[in-house]
Amino acid sequence: MFDIGWSELLVIAVVALIVIGPKELPSVLRTVGQWTTKIRRMAGEFQSQFQEAMREAEMADLKKHADDLNKAAQSLTKPLDPSDYLGKLDEPQPRPPTTTGIPVTRVESTPLAEPASTPAMQSVAPSAPPSEPAAPASSEPAGGGGRSA
Repeated sequence: MFDIGWSELLVIAVVALIVIGPKELPSVLRTVGQWTTKIRRMAGEFQSQFQEAMREAEMADLKKHADDLNKAAQSLTKPLDPSDYLGKLDEPQPRPPTTTGIPVTRVESTPLAEPASTPAMQSVAPSAPPSEPAAPASSEPAGGGGRSA
């Protein structure tokens, strides 16, 4: 601890013998021994109290982690209540508008006698099939509601 060798202890003993004297040296050594014992005892008590406080802190930390794990396990094993999700399924979800880059024109309702009458419509193919009709079909001609100019 103090890194004192035997030669240093011998020098300290000789100096103490010369300074204190041979008559009072035994009582001084006894007092120094008692102080050393008290200091060691106090250091041991402090160390044990410190270790006990560390153990308590570790136990509190471990208990907190165990409680967190128990909560997570309970949330995973909790039975699912379908009523929590049914309300969300009943609400209609907004659909994003689908655009293909082709301008929307009104379509006349004509019998399907010929497969394709215009070459421009044959060259342009839709990239994805539409989920809903782009415009409602009507019996009016495409030229402005049946009026002739």
